[in-house]
Amino acid sequence: MNDVLSMNRRRFMTLTGSALATLGGGHALAQGQKRLELNPTEFRPIPIAISNFVPGSPADGDVSNGVTQVITNNLKRSGLFAPIDQAAFIERISNIDVAPQFQNWKTINAQALVTGRMTRGQDGRLKAEFRLWDVITGQQLAGQQYFTSPEYWRRIAHIISDQIYEQMTGEKGYFDSRVVFVDETGPKERRVKRLAMMDQDGANVRYLTRGSDLVLTPRFSPNSQEITYMEFGQGDPKVYLFNIETGQREIVGNFPGMTFAPRFSPDGQRVIMSLQQGGNSNLFVMDLRSRSTTRLTDTPAIDTSPSYSPDGTRICFESDRGGRSQIYVMAAGGGQAQRISFSKDDTNATYSTPVWSPRGDYIAFTRQGGGQFSIGVMKPDGSGERLLTSGYHNEGPTFSPNGRVLMFFRDPGGNGGPSLYSVDISGRNELKVPTPGFASDPAWSPLLSSTPG
Repeated sequence: MNDVLSMNRRRFMTLTGSALATLGGGHALAQGQKRLELNPTEFRPIPIAISNFVPGSPADGDVSNGVTQVITNNLKRSGLFAPIDQAAFIERISNIDVAPQFQNWKTINAQALVTGRMTRGQDGRLKAEFRLWDVITGQQLAGQQYFTSPEYWRRIAHIISDQIYEQMTGEKGYFDSRVVFVDETGPKERRVKRLAMMDQDGANVRYLTRGSDLVLTPRFSPNSQEITYMEFGQGDPKVYLFNIETGQREIVGNFPGMTFAPRFSPDGQRVIMSLQQGGNSNLFVMDLRSRSTTRLTDTPAIDTSPSYSPDGTRICFESDRGGRSQIYVMAAGGGQAQRISFSKDDTNATYSTPVWSPRGDYIAFTRQGGGQFSIGVMKPDGSGERLLTSGYHNEGPTFSPNGRVLMFFRDPGGNGGPSLYSVDISGRNELKVPTPGFASDPAWSPLLSSTPG
């Protein structure tokens, strides 16, 4: 198991806070800024110049260029920023301790400028420094330095990207995170499905299972160190708990008729699941310490795909108790459930795979109707439904840690296979996510840097 899997931010690096001397004061836009509300028809990405990180020595050139490229790609893929082509740069930054000539950056219409330096110390560790400048006012918005082992330079780039994103938008970033998914290889009739994990940008893919048994629907724990998933081998499907740090796994239980793996509660102490009994299925919650199970619903319908609200007080789930599959919300301890999905343009539409946003404002879903599978969002009371993307077969939405982006998988049918895509919750910026081969069932981790310890 790669050592990077076992490292949270506190053990991964030494963060010195705002250790770089601030050459300018704070900027009003960077303090107390409200969450961005994007109008997909009017929004224009922020022009930002990302200067090549200055190498401390010629030997640091490759890692300096690599960090610059990862930051550039992260910000560009977010859809909120428009990195300016370096060919347009008038000024070349060679010393980040000297204030830039801001007129040179205004001339090329940059609103913000990122400068940085990568230096290798005598102990072999990397020192990464960066500054974020407001080109219009000439003020420095952020300045920090980090120390880490050379092999973790990509994580440094993601963390810096998150710092820039937060300063410029007023909300947390999502770049220092991972995605677990099902890697699919081989012909369609004999598809090998392995559990795999990668950085959110598709780098550092590693395989967590060998592919001897079929795996489905992985889910991340809120502490990002554990994953639940289903495995179909001999006999009934089994639910496993996989520890990312140690590579060890344990069986949560054998669950005949289960079609989706459980999801964790926000505190990580429980999992919620749907279990089939006869022709119907009901929702249950299991305490992971005692393994005791409590029943939450008792209906003749099929209740499935439960997902907790971020505060743990409510759950959303899929049920056909009204005749067709729809989305319902109820208290986390059970009780009366309220239907929230009501399509205004297709009374025959069905809804499935609901998942609650980490910031609590939306529930994402798969909607099927008119021969299309759509990924959409609605508010927890059912209002504000918005379809983000439609196609032959879209399914399985999962939120980024900040609730800004959804990832899902799309299967075009035929002899091909599924691929991962991402889209902003406003419906903008749909992108294909790079994977080694076919991929399905994505699940986004929390921010790695948010892990305590």
